[in-house]
This record gives sequence, structure tokens and C-alpha cells, in this order.
Amino acid sequence: MAKEVIMPALGMSQDTGRLIAWLKSEGDTVEKGDPIMEVETDKTTVEVEANAKGVLGGISAAAGEDVPVGQVIAYILAPGESAPSGGNAPAPQTVTESPLQKTATTNGAGAKPVTPVAQRVADAHGVDLSQVAAAGKKVTRSDVEAYISGNTNGLPQRGGVVLASPKARRLAQEKGFDLRQITGSGPDGAVIAADVLAYVPPAATVQTTHVPTEPAPAPATVTGEVQTGTMWKRMAQRLTQSWQTVPHFYLKREVDATAFVEWRTGLKARSSTKITYTDLLVKAVAHALRQNPYVNGQWNGEGVVFNEDVNVGLAVAVEQGLLVPVIHHADAIGTVQIAERRAEIVQRALDSKLKPHDLQGGTFTISNLGMFGIDNFNAIVNPPQAAILAVGTIGERAIPVNGEIVIQPMMTLSLSCDHRAVDGARGAKFLDTLAQAMENPLSLLD
Repeated sequence: MAKEVIMPALGMSQDTGRLIAWLKSEGDTVEKGDPIMEVETDKTTVEVEANAKGVLGGISAAAGEDVPVGQVIAYILAPGESAPSGGNAPAPQTVTESPLQKTATTNGAGAKPVTPVAQRVADAHGVDLSQVAAAGKKVTRSDVEAYISGNTNGLPQRGGVVLASPKARRLAQEKGFDLRQITGSGPDGAVIAADVLAYVPPAATVQTTHVPTEPAPAPATVTGEVQTGTMWKRMAQRLTQSWQTVPHFYLKREVDATAFVEWRTGLKARSSTKITYTDLLVKAVAHALRQNPYVNGQWNGEGVVFNEDVNVGLAVAVEQGLLVPVIHHADAIGTVQIAERRAEIVQRALDSKLKPHDLQGGTFTISNLGMFGIDNFNAIVNPPQAAILAVGTIGERAIPVNGEIVIQPMMTLSLSCDHRAVDGARGAKFLDTLAQAMENPLSLLD
């Protein structure tokens, strides 16, 4: 039975995704888990994997298109199986065919029929279909792609898009480089980040006529729009909407970090896995969320909805914006497993290689700026979640203990809450549960 390939949704506010490139072509055999396409959303660029083993067919979206989330854009078929008709694909539009298109699809001696996707790709790239050779009974998308590839001076392309890694594409955009001018050193000649960083654009022509020896004019005032990527713009929109529509309030709690620091020291001595304070926070936060379901819930306009799973997101800053990859079922796995998962998803975020699952299902977010020396701060709630925890650095402070001033490590936790889902008492109880877990981590060890 045919398996649908849909445009994935990576966030509650995402309406569309842009198809950057097909990594497999119509008729290619794929294994379950094989990357089949690159998709750009408001959050990041991800590789989408095949959800079944079979033959890729029925492709109905071309590279460069913005596609509504949930729309079927291809199928994974059994050998010999045909793609279903209808489904979620958009209804065909009535268009006036040019004489060339009509000849290519229906008329002319020896002319072969053209598939709808091949026609769309050809139209998008100005391809004369009468010049495209068909490998089979019809001119397919692969035939058009092969023609396009053969007319780019050897530059590797797929679906009219230069083959390049997401990071290389982003770097080229930021630097204003034309990917078509960069020689790729990756697989199949694809442009990788190192190629972009090593690329030196041709120098502009300099006129060498005589210049009078006059004082140089003062530098001109430069004005203009600051260029930002899609991810940063959408991040700004979401945070603005959150700030304007979510009734925020904040709770702060100072925690004695003595036992917390000793917990990490002990784990580091017993495990080959790198353990960070963030990993320990995820473990403690997951425990506190399980005990305080309102903080792990969300407001849906009518009431509080409780999430069955505890999925902790980590705010990760990348060059093009802010990502929140998720550690799923954080309350049900051990600290070492959390550390391994955290290292994996953070590295994928930095490399622009996150998968859709990495960004889905978060029920709570931690934003840790302690590694930058920030004492404390307030974070903006990440809708539709009910709260976000802002974490500062661990620092030695003078505090009174039993009538005496002592120096000990302290950490400030700041909880930002959506008052529609969490009131002050519930937020304070969550922080108290979290503080007790951090000050007595033996209760969390497994």
C-alpha cells in the first residue's frame, strides 16, 4: 500500500515549508530512514527521511515551492504500484498552453507525453521541452532535471537547485555569494561549508585613471535594511506574538548548588560521557514537571490541557536564529542518556542537520545562559507551552547560614509563566520541587 510523503510541521505556528531539494528522484528505490528531501521551515532546514521502504513516486512539488504543512507531495510505492490520484495534492490550475508546451505534450511526430511534475519543473526553469530527451514512454521530472544539469557547465544540480549542504547554502546567502560560482568538494560535487568559506569572489574592476590629490571625503552615512534570514524573522514574529498575547509573570528562586556541583563531579568520575550542568537540570526539571502537571501543560483557549509526556526543550542559539530541540521522555531516562541525547541534538542544531522529530513535541523549555556568566534573566514563554526556565551561572556568594556568613555556590532560577495556565502558587510549588531535587540529587539518581 502506498505510503504518503507529506510536508512536515515542526511547530504549532508553522503554516508552510519550502522544499529546497529532492535528494531522491522519481522512480528511485529508497530504504526506510533514507533522506529523501530537504525542507526549509521558519525554524531550520532539515532532511526528511522516508517513512517506508519502496519506490519514490507521484512527486507533486518542485524544488523552491512553498507547500502547506500536511500536504501530500509524494508517495513511497511497492514495486509495480502506481501513485494514487487525488489526495491532498492541490487541484490542477487551468492554464493556457503555449504552442511549444502543446507540441511537447500532445503533438508533433515522435513527441512523447509529459508528466505534470516534469511540466512544472520545466516551466519554473524556462526549459524547452522539445529539447528534452525521454528515457521512457513519457518525459519525466528526472529527464528534465538531467537536461537542466547538462546545461549548467557541469555544476551539480537537483531539481534546478545547486547541490549544497544547508550550512553552505546559509553561509553563501549571508556572504552574498552565488553558489553557482563556487566549486563543490562534497559528494557528487556538492558545495559544502568549507567551499563557501574558502571561496574568494572575483575582484571588482578598478579604474586606474589619475585621481587629483584632494582630501578624502568623510565616510558616507550608510543606511538600509539589515538582512535577516527566514528563521530569524519568524522567531521575531513568534516572540512578539508571545509577548503581546501571553500574560507573563516571573518567579525567582536562589538554589544552594553545593550538592548539585558534587553530583556532576561524581558523575564525571564514573562515566565516559561528558556530563554538563544542563544535563542535570533536564533530569531535575523533568522530575519537577511530573510532580507539577500544570507547568507541563498548555492553555488552549478554553482551559488547561495536560501533556502526558514530559519532553524538555533546550534553547540553542545558532547563527540564523534560535532553535529548541527536544529531549523526549526526559523523566523516564537516565542522566547519561540525557547527556548523550543533548550532545546529539545540540550538534545537529549547530550543523543545520536537525530532523523533524528533534523539534516536535516539546512541553517545557530550559534556557541556560550560565556558561556566558549571566547571573539571572527572564525568558519569554515559548507558546503553546505554559512556562520556560531561565538559568544563570553558578557563582560563589556570601549568604547567612545559622547566624554566620559563609561562602558557597549559588544558582538563580527564573520561571516565566503563562498566567492563563499557571498561577503564582503552582509556579512556586514547581520551583520548590525543582530546588529540593537540585539540593538533594540523591533522590534522582538511578
